[in-house]
Amino acid sequence: MNGTHRAVVRAGGTLSVARRPTIAPGPGELSVATVYAGLCGTDIQILRGLRDDPAPVIGHEGIARVTAAGAGVPEAFAPGTLVAVNPTHPTDPSFLLGHNVDGLLQERTLLPGSAVTGGMVLPLPETTDVTLAPLLEPLAVVRYALGELAAFTPATLLVVGDGVVGHLAVRAAQRWLGADIRVVLVHHTEQGRAFSAASAYSADLTLAGSPAVVLDGPVAALLATPRDATVAALELALAARADVVDIVGGLPPGAATPLLPGVDMAAVRSANCGGLPDPARITMAGRVRVFGHRGVANRHLREAAAELAREPGRYRDLITHEYDLDGAARVMRTLARSRDRTVDGRRLIKLSIRITGVH
Repeated sequence: MNGTHRAVVRAGGTLSVARRPTIAPGPGELSVATVYAGLCGTDIQILRGLRDDPAPVIGHEGIARVTAAGAGVPEAFAPGTLVAVNPTHPTDPSFLLGHNVDGLLQERTLLPGSAVTGGMVLPLPETTDVTLAPLLEPLAVVRYALGELAAFTPATLLVVGDGVVGHLAVRAAQRWLGADIRVVLVHHTEQGRAFSAASAYSADLTLAGSPAVVLDGPVAALLATPRDATVAALELALAARADVVDIVGGLPPGAATPLLPGVDMAAVRSANCGGLPDPARITMAGRVRVFGHRGVANRHLREAAAELAREPGRYRDLITHEYDLDGAARVMRTLARSRDRTVDGRRLIKLSIRITGVH
């Protein structure tokens, strides 16, 4: 394999579609062609300079096909195999796809041997609907979160954050928390609340801003906010008398709240990575239990894939925008300089990037 391929590249403070060398896989490595990929909230934070992740090519959500396999790679990854990549290695911090390793927003991605031998590449059935690829990893995050919260048998699920993870949590709540769960979704804008109100799968109660609300318990809270909004979201959940809180969104350095004195919030979140330990490590802070997590286990990805195959129509409309590489780069430049989530006249929930034609 040689030649070049197209990629969305960050360089010199700019973002553009450029050609990059296509490198043949060495022993144990895989080369994959992304079919569809998604843009994540952490990707947007990278574009805005809120994170210093070094990879020039971002993107960790997507589905790809194997184009070439290096010597020693198992036959399960023969060229043509449809795969997903678990972006967060639970024990090897040198593999964080789209963060410290070049990601999927390119026509070819070289996956290191550590990702293959570490089980981070998952073959998918040929029947997989690849157009739902941008929802696979975030739904796996929701599966992880709701699976841990289910242990506390909540009567109410409080979701703070109206990005794709928040909306997926609302739609999957009955599936993984039981049919009787009451779901409350807190938006940060009225525009977001209007999007939910128009949905066939809205929460039982939608709120905007930072409402003072006390909910029927037991209350489980899922915080799906950008890192600069997580502390405020946590304080809202505590004010609502949440019994257990899952910090799904990131945290700024030194994050703390006087409502949980002495609790190292960053340590709470980093205590669980890639599905380990199992069950998740949880911190008792007075009357409330708090935990967080980075990444998911492979089982969460498989269960998310099964859920998307079982009821695709429940989730499909969350992909609100789809573009090729050039169109996606244009949208990404817009998102980098503005917090407005109205793109081409519509509210952006999930951006899907159509990259290759190797379906």
